[in-house]
This record gives sequence, structure tokens and C-alpha cells, in this order.
Amino acid sequence: MTDQAVFDKLASADSPTIANIIEFFGLRSQVAGYTNDTIKAIYPDLPPVVGYAVTATFRSAYPPAKGPHGNSDAIIAAAKELPKPGMIVVQDLDEPIKSAMYGEVFVSFMKAVGSVGLITNGAGRDYLQVKSLDFPCFASGLIVAHGYCNILETGVPVSIGGLDIRTGDLLHADSNGVVNIPDGLASHVAGFVDPFLESEQRILDLAQVSNPSHEKIQAEARSHMARVAIMKDEAKALIAT
Repeated sequence: MTDQAVFDKLASADSPTIANIIEFFGLRSQVAGYTNDTIKAIYPDLPPVVGYAVTATFRSAYPPAKGPHGNSDAIIAAAKELPKPGMIVVQDLDEPIKSAMYGEVFVSFMKAVGSVGLITNGAGRDYLQVKSLDFPCFASGLIVAHGYCNILETGVPVSIGGLDIRTGDLLHADSNGVVNIPDGLASHVAGFVDPFLESEQRILDLAQVSNPSHEKIQAEARSHMARVAIMKDEAKALIAT
């Protein structure tokens, strides 16, 4: 698949499906690689989004030390230079969160330079204005003021909702949360989307039958697990070569 076809296929699935498929490769713990429940989709009705992380740190509790507009031009410049599609990922260092990390103006510029979403452990504001931009945002919540907003560093490792993220990491996000797709696995994960969903759909189709027998449910569940086992073998073979 072309890069765009890979992105399109990944974005056609929800993040739990992507997380399930990543497990096939056995490269990390099944309780690693995704954000915890402190990170919420602010606009959960928007479809899944996939992009490369553009990282930065932020705080707003004290007067900014440098740069106009809270030094936001630094992350705008980084987003312009890094691979597309970009996903803005900002760690708010204030504890507790004091002010909004993003709002209508910031998101408008991020969208203008080719970014497709924003992830932060901080808060947002301008709920309705940002909603009109159809720009997925994932945050701890909403807050009214911008405080002393200041982007501190760009291109640095960050931690968002228990997930460690570096610039260039490929992220998949939707109403369920955010998952990191391991390096080099994007096309392989995309290749398993249709087979996995088709196998799962056979169980779901059985659930639509009026009063399915216990035997049929067990049989279809075993068949699905057998198909998943084959996919896991195929996945491990892909990364062994």
C-alpha cells in the first residue's frame, strides 16, 4: 500500500481494533502503548485520526519567559517542517492544570500548517469555535482562561496520560483514546484491519440471530480465536524476516 493508503486504512478502524491488531506482533505488554482514562476525546463524534507526533512542553501558571503569544510560533514552525500528517502532542507541566493549553487561534494555525489533531494532558477552551474546525482534540477537559501560556520546548519526549511519546511516533486516536503504533508496523497493522474485522463480524452477525444456541456461539467463538491465532502467526512471521 502507498503511505496514504496505509493512513486511510488505519483511520478506517477504531482504536480498540488497532490496539487488538498490535497485540498480534507480541512486541509489548498488552497494558502498554495507549493513553489512560485521564485523556478524553473532546469531540467524540469525529472519526479516527492518524498522524506523526510533533511534541512540545507547556505551562501557564507563571508569566512566560520568552517569545510572543506564549512562544507558540515554535511549535507552528516544528509542525511545518516535520512529516505529514502531523499530530500535535503537548505535555502541560503544571500540576494542577491552571489554564487552557489550546483554543480557537492555536488550533486554526495548527490546522493551517497540515496538522490533523491535537493531544494534551492539559485543557482546552473555545469549545464551539474549535468544534466548527472539525479538528480532533484529546485533553483532560476544558477551562476558560489561557493564563500565562508558554510553549517551553519542542521536539522533546513527553508523557501524556501514561503514554510516553517522542516526535515522529505514529499515533492513532479516536473517541476511545490514543494508541501508539510501533515503529515500522504501520503497513503491517493496516494489512490486518480487514481480516480481523471480517472475522469479528461473523460473531456479531450471530448475535443478530434470534436466540442463537449456546453451541453455535461457542463454535463461532472458537472459530474466531482460531483465525486470530493464524493472524498472530502471520504477524510474527512478518517481523521475523
